Amino acid sequence: VQLQASGGGLVQAGDSLRLSCAASGRTFRGYTVAWFRQAPGKEREFVGAIFRSGGVSYADSVKGRFTISFDNARITMYLQMDNLKPEDTAVYYCAVDRNLIYSSIGNAGQYDYWGQGTQVTVSS
Repeated sequence: VQLQASGGGLVQAGDSLRLSCAASGRTFRGYTVAWFRQAPGKEREFVGAIFRSGGVSYADSVKGRFTISFDNARITMYLQMDNLKPEDTAVYYCAVDRNLIYSSIGNAGQYDYWGQGTQVTVSS
């Protein structure tokens, strides 16, 4: 599965941004889809995910501000980020996997397929 992430940029605190992740040649049906992020000098961090059966999980740091969704055809998934904060600055990655169990939804090592990352910078 090839993933293409896009939509990053430079915004101010309080602004909104929507990231996209497209799967080439297939849909996301049957996959758990997730977003992770990595700030300079830090480990890759779980942002949120939709489990293949529909369960949703978000990191506490983004809960209520970030939302993961799909287009109608489930070819593209989105990360809507509202009320952005400087601490949200990071490279954001989309990831998918077909087989992971729900308890591993936040474990980056369990995802087999990754997009290339898109930079999000939030200025104060």
